[in-house]
Amino acid sequence: MDISWLARWVFPALPAALALCYLYQAVYLFLPLFKRRSPPPAPIRTGPVDYAVLIAARNERAVLPWLLDSIRAQDYPGHVTPFVIADNCTDDTAALARAHGAIVFERHDETRVGKGYALHALIEHMRRTGTLDEYGVFLVFDADNLLSPDYVRRIDRVFAAGYETACGYRASKNPGASWVSAGSAMWYLHDSAHLNASRMGLGVTCACTGTGFGFTRALLDRMDGWEFFTLVEDVEFNAWCTVNGVRMGYCADAVVYDEQPVTLRQSWVQRTRWVQGGIQVSLKYAGRLCRGLFRGGIRERWGCFEALTLTMYGYGACALAGVLAALTALAAGGSVRELLLSLPGMAGSLALMGAMTAASERRYLPGGRQTLLCLAAFPLFMLTYVPIALTACFRPFVWRPVRHTAAMTVQDVAVTKS
Repeated sequence: MDISWLARWVFPALPAALALCYLYQAVYLFLPLFKRRSPPPAPIRTGPVDYAVLIAARNERAVLPWLLDSIRAQDYPGHVTPFVIADNCTDDTAALARAHGAIVFERHDETRVGKGYALHALIEHMRRTGTLDEYGVFLVFDADNLLSPDYVRRIDRVFAAGYETACGYRASKNPGASWVSAGSAMWYLHDSAHLNASRMGLGVTCACTGTGFGFTRALLDRMDGWEFFTLVEDVEFNAWCTVNGVRMGYCADAVVYDEQPVTLRQSWVQRTRWVQGGIQVSLKYAGRLCRGLFRGGIRERWGCFEALTLTMYGYGACALAGVLAALTALAAGGSVRELLLSLPGMAGSLALMGAMTAASERRYLPGGRQTLLCLAAFPLFMLTYVPIALTACFRPFVWRPVRHTAAMTVQDVAVTKS
């Protein structure tokens, strides 16, 4: 049976169709080269509001004090109060948090494990004690983070302009520690400098995920508290905001430093949880995201489109197209060797992305040989997502903590990068 027509039409058509769905990513990558950086949004309110910083910490004595010190050093004119939930801790995290000025609540529950449950418990504790009403904006950070001294003052411009949720610029504390931390650091720089920066410049909704994001008290009431309990509670929060038309913003000047895993084993555990959580969110929000493609304005529709392409449906379609294209090519007389030769093209695209990120964001890279390490590691780091995604589906869907050890101040990070 002659199936050469499949090789002529199906083989190029499937990747081409998928490329149309992801072409906007290339536009986002190059847009900052041609579009000037957007000025901070004009405020629509006057005067500062008070901020509550929410931190879920599980045995984080090695890094939490430095985060709390960076919060205390904020130059914001209003109040910035850290609230720590010491979640199932077996060390002195709670005592250290109190010693560094935080209001601490301790939680012990081994049946409902994960950051989503911890944040829910913390917010409900604040509601019961009457402290929730004292704050206008709530920021969420991980215990290993560090804040630039002007973080709150900068991101407040976005909230003052009417955004209900917003995130800052995510840099890394330890990009030169290993090839794994180098590759991971490059991705977050790209995510901030190209993806969210371009979204903000175009006036479409941004992605408030990971760490260093916040939301207003009005949005918290609209959500009826924190009810996101998947393995990726931040991505679930982002999906909820997308389908409900929440205006999500980004501030390039509000810098948060995040610790990256140093070993492949640590990163594998972390990204396995991300993939598994992504599957949970995809299944939970698929219908609402699809309906959102045909409702609301262009901003809301575009947000749903992006969310769909960046879930298991978009990635699954890519994987299916790749498998079908490979089978079609082999059936039409191609060879495995020819298919393998396509891999350098993929790696080359990632290398270009890394080079553009390093060129524009070099102030957040360690410099010298360590920057070269970041460039070399980025394509390999991203390609390791393939086996991680394949194996994640067959592992138990459970939350596993990642140990943090990079104890340093903001000044230490600046010295490291100089």
